[in-house]
Amino acid sequence: MKYTSKCIFNLSVFLFFSFIVKAQEQSQDTTPVKTERYGIRMGVDAFRLGRTTFDKNYKGLELVADYRLTKNYYLAGEIGNENYTKNDDRINFSTKGFYFKIGFDYNLYENWLDMENTVYIGLRYGVSTMSQTVNSYRVYNTNPYFGEAPVTISGEKFDGLSAQWAEVVLGMKAELFSNLYAGFSVRFNRLFSNQKPKEFDNLYIPGFNRTYDGNFGVGFNYTITYFVPIYKKRIAKTKSKP
Repeated sequence: MKYTSKCIFNLSVFLFFSFIVKAQEQSQDTTPVKTERYGIRMGVDAFRLGRTTFDKNYKGLELVADYRLTKNYYLAGEIGNENYTKNDDRINFSTKGFYFKIGFDYNLYENWLDMENTVYIGLRYGVSTMSQTVNSYRVYNTNPYFGEAPVTISGEKFDGLSAQWAEVVLGMKAELFSNLYAGFSVRFNRLFSNQKPKEFDNLYIPGFNRTYDGNFGVGFNYTITYFVPIYKKRIAKTKSKP
């Protein structure tokens, strides 16, 4: 009888300490649950607004937005319009049109605490519809003996033009105040479709910016956006055992 009682006591002690050790292992293996917010961030390109105010030859507006799909991927896009007049040495022309871009961003930055900043790389597909107006031009004279040719007033307008391009985006967004973000991005563009007017070229494409060597362009924007949270995800991070 004594032997049986001793065995039961020893078994009870073993089970008790096994439970304690298991509970300690579980408490060491997990950290407190972290909550991540998912939602949409919307705003404007502050650079285009400022340029519209101070540059009499430019009027433009761009709206921007991104929606968080996963931990690091965001659906992103821009929509806008531009009206730009360029007075060059040989030609004065005006471009007016509408554009939109759609694509995604991948966040490369690992936030700490409750920060929600992003440093990202992304891709866009862009489409622009526009009109080009040749206001005036000067014919280049290869023989300086006869002097410069006089300026020719044209006013010829080309409607129904379009362009499509791919865009690589590098940028960042930082939270200034609660849910309010400031951002900057630079874009490297490559045209793959460009409907040109007769005997003229699309020297400036709304949303694409100025064209270089025919098919390449560079653009940028400064954004002010506001984040609207829609739902949250609870994520329990586990620590690796030694």
